[in-house]
Amino acid sequence: MVGPPLSFCIPRESHLPMPAKLIPLLLAATGLTACASVATDPAPVAVRIVAINDFHGNLEMPSGEYRFTENGQERSARLGGAAQLAATLQRLDTPDTLIVAAGDLIGASPLSSSLFLDEPSIRALSAMGLDIAAVGNHEFDRGIAELRRMQDGGCEANTRRQPCALEPFAGADFRYLAANVVDDAGATLFPATAMREVAGAKIGFIGMTLEGTPNYVAAQATAGYTFLDEADTANRLAGELRGQGADALVVLLHEGASVDPSYNLDGCPNIGGAVVPIIERLDPSIALVVSGHTHQAYVCTYTRADGSSVLLTSAGRYGTFVTEIAMNVDPASDRVTFASATNVPVDGRDGSHPAAEAIVRRYVEAAGPVANRQVGTITDTGERGEDCGDRPAQDFVADAYLMQGRAALAATGQGTVDMAFVNSGGVRTGFDGAADGVLTFGELAAMAPFGNGVIVLDMTGAQIRAVLEQQFCEEGGTVEVCDSVLIPSAGVAYTADTSREAGQRITALTLDGEPLDPDRRYRVATNSFLVGGGDGFALFAQVPVVANAGFDIDGLEAYVAQGNLMVPVCGRVRNVAAAD
Repeated sequence: MVGPPLSFCIPRESHLPMPAKLIPLLLAATGLTACASVATDPAPVAVRIVAINDFHGNLEMPSGEYRFTENGQERSARLGGAAQLAATLQRLDTPDTLIVAAGDLIGASPLSSSLFLDEPSIRALSAMGLDIAAVGNHEFDRGIAELRRMQDGGCEANTRRQPCALEPFAGADFRYLAANVVDDAGATLFPATAMREVAGAKIGFIGMTLEGTPNYVAAQATAGYTFLDEADTANRLAGELRGQGADALVVLLHEGASVDPSYNLDGCPNIGGAVVPIIERLDPSIALVVSGHTHQAYVCTYTRADGSSVLLTSAGRYGTFVTEIAMNVDPASDRVTFASATNVPVDGRDGSHPAAEAIVRRYVEAAGPVANRQVGTITDTGERGEDCGDRPAQDFVADAYLMQGRAALAATGQGTVDMAFVNSGGVRTGFDGAADGVLTFGELAAMAPFGNGVIVLDMTGAQIRAVLEQQFCEEGGTVEVCDSVLIPSAGVAYTADTSREAGQRITALTLDGEPLDPDRRYRVATNSFLVGGGDGFALFAQVPVVANAGFDIDGLEAYVAQGNLMVPVCGRVRNVAAAD
């Protein structure tokens, strides 16, 4: 915004105050008898933004310590917990502060939140004073109708779980934005932008998820909606917000960078990842990008190829860090004249937020009898494999799929299942909680938190090899895993060579030590997310379905309850980097 010109001859470039006693002398010297008005440009405004991302319903403090880098020195501490996060946000909150988020606040959540359809997380985040949040891919896990319920409230059942199990649900006090999620008519699922005024400066926010969100959820979860290019969407809306008088522009984007090391209070060491080409294309008027999705912590001023720069931030995951961002905004020139940020570890130094603590306590206590119920035992021999692209917990879930699929077909006389696959990103925890040799329902639910069905498919050996080829992407001459590694059940092994041409990278694929016959038909169990084309495995959606074997958590429970389980030894997947 540009202010009106001064009505007497003080140069507009001058922002120095003029003593009142000099004004009559100036008027006399210029022959003016009066002034229609005296206006001055507003002074630059200090704005604070505090940001989080990828909370994933972590009401309680995550187990284990986080290693992070501060001023080049490595520290280690236990971090997170909704009550501690809320207390840190409360300390940083001032009248000139906005609290924002860059997606995945819910979904893939621990049992204390997921058992109650993430209602307690929405309650806790509202109690923290969150103002604006972009949607992330996990906001869509339970479908559009359930995501609308998270925003608007109510007790309508959109899943197999009972909503409002403890108390009525009013919905989020904060506003979700979904600028690049549009229906067939071009209307956005939630508002595309939001404008907030801080001390006289207007801050325009654009909230988006990654364009590839449909690859991360089942097809029916996003039916009727298209996910648009992030940079194109932001640039179009930047112009609209400037036309509405925005003095500064901020993008909340659920896409992120990779850095090494992964958790930093300052800096973006060895930056790469999907967010980089997006910010290279952003309108230079966008001063700040609050990012997420990659679960890493970084802050830096990123200089683009054209010489312009943008402040890029991410606060890791699970509420373990918050990003404190300071900006000076000049309303006269519509410019951010200064911007800096740092990540603040949520290490408990700010105490506990009473309202958030009460929410956490209520839902953790309610989930306790379910979470702590012992399902069975498992033995860890300590044996470890070599060259593992798989992990023991992923192998374990694939083996449970195999048993569940076989039981379903045996019950209907449809034969048997030959193998199973799980996407590595669908297995969210390891066996850390089972160090005592006991597996509880809560540990199983944390391992597989999505409520997927287990589906049995009919596939040829050639189709199985082809779907394994779909896990690789090539960008800039580098071949890497697109989203997830496909982890097979016991008896299946494969090896890849990413130096080969597309379609020829799976160099060995065996079942019980014998190569798969490309012409033979096999029965394959996998989850409903993959059958919907999730993680980019489109071929799973194109083959015949034999049976629905039920929900994965039920199969995991039955698998563990049979007893005599051993922690699998990895090594089923070779020369493929495991995905998180």
